[in-house]
Amino acid sequence: MHYIAHIREADHRHQTVEEHLLGVMVLAEAYGEKLGIKHITGLAGMLHDLGKYTVEFREYILEAVNNPDSPPARGSVDHSTAGGKLLYQLFHTSKAVKEHRYRGILAEVVGNAIISHHSYLQDFLSPELESKYLFRVRDQKLDKFDETVELFFKYVMKESEFYHYVDQAADELEKFLSKGSSASNENKLMFLSKFVFSALIDADRTNTRLFEENITVDSGPNTKGIFDAYYDRLMAKMDSFAEQTDAPSRINQLRREMSEQCEQFAEKPSGIYTLSIPTGGGKTLASLRYALKHAKLYHKKHIIYVVPYTTIIEQNAEEVRKLLKDDMHILEHHSNVIDDADEDDELWDGIMNAKQKLKLAKDNWDAPIIFTTMVQFLNVFYAKGSRNIRRLHNLSESVIIFDEVQKVPIPCVSLFNQALNFLEVYCHSSIVLCTATQPALDFVEHKLDLKPDSEMILNLPQVIEAFKRVEIIDHASDEEFNNEKLADFIGEKLNKLQSVLVILNTKTVVKSLYLQLKERYSDIPLYHLSTSMCAAHRNQILGEVRQHLENRTEVICISTQLIEAGVDVSFECVIRSLAGLDSIAQAAGRCNRHGERALRQVYVIDHVEENLKHLKEIRMGKQISKKMLIDLKRDQTAHGGDILSDVAMDWYFKQLYREFDNDVDYYIPQLRKKMTELLSAAKADNTYTQAFYSKRNEALPLFLANSYRTAAEHFRVIDNLTTSVIVPYRHEGKEIIAELNGERSIADLTQLLRRAQQYTIHLFDHELQLLSKNSGLESCLDGKVLVLKEGAYSEEFGLDIENDSGFDLSMF
Repeated sequence: MHYIAHIREADHRHQTVEEHLLGVMVLAEAYGEKLGIKHITGLAGMLHDLGKYTVEFREYILEAVNNPDSPPARGSVDHSTAGGKLLYQLFHTSKAVKEHRYRGILAEVVGNAIISHHSYLQDFLSPELESKYLFRVRDQKLDKFDETVELFFKYVMKESEFYHYVDQAADELEKFLSKGSSASNENKLMFLSKFVFSALIDADRTNTRLFEENITVDSGPNTKGIFDAYYDRLMAKMDSFAEQTDAPSRINQLRREMSEQCEQFAEKPSGIYTLSIPTGGGKTLASLRYALKHAKLYHKKHIIYVVPYTTIIEQNAEEVRKLLKDDMHILEHHSNVIDDADEDDELWDGIMNAKQKLKLAKDNWDAPIIFTTMVQFLNVFYAKGSRNIRRLHNLSESVIIFDEVQKVPIPCVSLFNQALNFLEVYCHSSIVLCTATQPALDFVEHKLDLKPDSEMILNLPQVIEAFKRVEIIDHASDEEFNNEKLADFIGEKLNKLQSVLVILNTKTVVKSLYLQLKERYSDIPLYHLSTSMCAAHRNQILGEVRQHLENRTEVICISTQLIEAGVDVSFECVIRSLAGLDSIAQAAGRCNRHGERALRQVYVIDHVEENLKHLKEIRMGKQISKKMLIDLKRDQTAHGGDILSDVAMDWYFKQLYREFDNDVDYYIPQLRKKMTELLSAAKADNTYTQAFYSKRNEALPLFLANSYRTAAEHFRVIDNLTTSVIVPYRHEGKEIIAELNGERSIADLTQLLRRAQQYTIHLFDHELQLLSKNSGLESCLDGKVLVLKEGAYSEEFGLDIENDSGFDLSMF
């Protein structure tokens, strides 16, 4: 009798359990090799579906395939516990641990990945003082477990070879833990657990997809050849810039000098570096030049751009596509079109349906160049759901560029720092923190490991002064504005200037001002921008705005802050509602961006109609900025003599982090604990282990006591959870929705989901409920993908639902 792992939908061919286990092991080994832990990840691969070596699972999968309309009872077969149980029984007894401590730790790290591979990593100890991990591997009874193990040693790996393999994995673990790092062992093991889990999830899904598509090998792109070609194309473009008529200008000379400094810096070993090019200094080109040169020299596999908002992904990706003349190998990942955070899909394993096809679609960041958001990056490490963490192993051996890094949400600062330190020390990745307004990430307790001389640009103060193209005019410290007064103020500016950009803090006031100006200035092109629009829609509007700016014809744009981080537009005048100093600096970067004219003005106002009740960071940033403006009004030498100086920016961020001192470690009010404690507190400092001992009068019999699943369940990069919805914007959006309603292969779904990225918006629960009530929503693919009906999307406003508190969040 042969034992079945999967049955192919097309021809009903069987993939045996040994074929699957050995195939997943090989892939997992390749992923682990990057960190020197190939046997650790390989061990997870070879044991993950051990429980399929049962007659019960064989009968279950055959009945499910033969009777799709009447599948067997859910929950009838558990096949994910056996592998973790085997490791626990062999290597976690008191005698085994005494003989080889690292085998015991290995059993916990790998065993947790195995038992969790259809959902998410389990808690070693939960707030309820229970260990789901221990229950599964120690207490849960499995029928015919001994027979299952015998079959494994007969068909997959001989027992003696298996013990030798485990010893090799234990040696790798010992080396991993002894590697020089300021992190605690619990912190190291937390990141190791997540990496092993990532490697297992991706290896399992990739092997299953290859079998389902009847493909032997999925070799992927030749990144070395691609990066070589990209570098040559980029340098040819750089040479062409030198021949343009405006090449001798002072700003263009400075751009070339900074770009050349990045090229030279690329020869340094991998590390964490800062690139503080002023706004308009050409940081996209300069950072790409560094990344391609560094990738060539140090054999990196990916170049990953992480931006703060979905709004600038498409712009940056399009700019890079044009430079490198390639559409195929550049991936945009705005958001998860599919949400699988709460799904345990073990009961569907081996059976091919729409949900399984969506799960198997390539969503693992295996492209040479990737553009994604800060939310997606942090979700990879900390959010619940196997779709997120699947991508983690592909962050290793990469160049990762954080564009506008000052936008790291304050509660996530410590988690962000720890992730970057892990990527540098263990994953051989090079990190670039790219912004004109560097945050003080080494000022907090869990600090970023920035080395001396980490800045790529020489003589930074002189460069900043040379790039000064605007002056900040303070209308916020001694007066207030409403929309009526602001409309009058805009009218005054239009008497002298052609183009005005207004950036406000909430969607409600943006829309209200837009409608007011529409009545007043019907003869002037007027545009509205907000996150209620999908990326393709915003792109269309920005394209029209840029055309007016290039032609120097009159234009007004009213926007939320989505326009200020990296969007390449240059207005004659910018009006910014008071917010954090970094936001004011970024808004200033949308004015006189290329130094086309003499010094221009950025007016900072205090808008009284904005409801910032639920926007704590903006509210606090506004208070600190206002104090700084008052300081400067009293003393012109305060804060370096300029509200946008690097001295002012450093003071601002230190004040901000002090105000949020308890929040930077991601405090969870419901648990009265910090996320950093849940993930990596030492047992001696862990209040749960202390309570466990007090309650049971015995120590927790584990090396690890951290609460990975609980942490993930409480993790939100933004306060309010949103749901991705595909919108019917123009022909392309409608076409994507129509195609999702048809029968599709895994490969087709992969491409469709990638296309859908630009036609997606993010809705809050109350918006979803309102749309459902008004019949504005539909679903595709067994309810896994939500789409908006045509009547619920406007060419003028996108989704036209008032949402005052949500603006700042949904743009991420």
